[in-house]
Amino acid sequence: MRHTRQPRIGIIGMGHAVYWPQFDGLKETLLEKQADFARYFSPDVTVIDLGFADDIDSSFICLKTAQAADLDALFIIMATYIPSAVVFPFAKYLPVPQILVGLQPLERLDYENTTTYLQLCNDDICSMPEFSGVYARLGAPKPFYLVEAASRTERIASRVAVLERAITALSAFKYAKFGYLGHTYDGMYDMNTDPTAFSAAFGAHVKMLEMCELSEYVDGASEADVRRRIGEIRDIFDIRDPSGDPLTDFVRDEDLELSARCSLGLDRLVEENGLTALAYFYKGEHGNRYETLAANLIIGNSLLTSRNIPLAGEADLKTAAAMLIMNRVGGGGSFAELHPFDICDDIVLIGHDGPHNINISNDRPILRKLKRFHGKPGSGVSVEFKLKTGPVSLLSCSVGGDGKLKLISARGTSMPGAIPQTGNTNTQCCFAVPATEFVERWCEAGPTHHLALGIGDRTEEIGIFARMMGIPLEQVL
Repeated sequence: MRHTRQPRIGIIGMGHAVYWPQFDGLKETLLEKQADFARYFSPDVTVIDLGFADDIDSSFICLKTAQAADLDALFIIMATYIPSAVVFPFAKYLPVPQILVGLQPLERLDYENTTTYLQLCNDDICSMPEFSGVYARLGAPKPFYLVEAASRTERIASRVAVLERAITALSAFKYAKFGYLGHTYDGMYDMNTDPTAFSAAFGAHVKMLEMCELSEYVDGASEADVRRRIGEIRDIFDIRDPSGDPLTDFVRDEDLELSARCSLGLDRLVEENGLTALAYFYKGEHGNRYETLAANLIIGNSLLTSRNIPLAGEADLKTAAAMLIMNRVGGGGSFAELHPFDICDDIVLIGHDGPHNINISNDRPILRKLKRFHGKPGSGVSVEFKLKTGPVSLLSCSVGGDGKLKLISARGTSMPGAIPQTGNTNTQCCFAVPATEFVERWCEAGPTHHLALGIGDRTEEIGIFARMMGIPLEQVL
């Protein structure tokens, strides 16, 4: 599918034109810093070299190139001392996150033998305070900073990777379309989202969809495609007999066929509407056609979520955004909520009945047939697994009393151990504080019912993303 936008990152070098006639070869030496830094980015981003600016005129020329390049972020390579007039056009006229980079060639100067030329080659941070003050005086967003000795390549690579992941999440919302299928779960006030407020916060369009369109695509799936999708499902999932839960049942061939058709229908719904993510829920009556379809989307929405197109149940648009962020910062991201806690092992179970990202499953994900979905109409096949053991991150997108969206994050650890065999994901999560205290702190932050649960400690990337996007963030742990 074509809906993963590759981030576009600009790099520009800056210097001081007055130096070039004074110091032969200095400009050529400083230009090498720009080329060296570009090598730190992964193949997953498009890097655009905007050239080198060393006075106001060359800066305006480079700015026009940057404006035409549809950038998501700009890295400014500060090669030596630079008068702040050179950065002014970018601070004033380029509304993307900007990172000031000062990578000093030497770890320390040889003070007895340092020449003016050599000092100028190592003056990477000299203008950084001046630049910072100009951003402030212009009322521009504060830049980010990357300061290091050029020899510390591992640390530079790590810092660039974190920034790149945050920019990737930022980029994912640009020109994005979030599908909204059905309606929110009745009575859940926290699910209700103003699409215009959502677009104001994230810059993404919310497209309203109808169940009749999905139904058309489900019915239009070819027999050959259905057989192939059933084969994929059998290859990916461990299909289980009923567990001790009386709600579980045998997964029959007709169950897999319906799930496969619904999966293919979802794929086409996403493709035809150019969706980046989707929130859905439908409450039917008396086993009608739409109710049956809505109850059999979990396999399809889990496969899509695992292909980087997040889906959120109960029409939770805000959590669809949280899942997209978690996905793009490298955490995978599954739809989740708080389940019972365990005083004995000091953990909280966190999971849900779908959608899930099977890429972050600790083992082969399981399929179980459920005779009914508790609190919801219909029956169908559900996905069960626990997250990979190790660090995990939680991200909730909520709305404050001012009507504006906010993010809430926390970090914990996915622990080994059993989970209920109920056809839901569940992960034993422990935290830096007792489980009960974590629940209190999380709830004090005013989250929504759901959250995106991902692998790895992604709190640094989430923090950078929130600042770049201009959305308030409360980090609980």
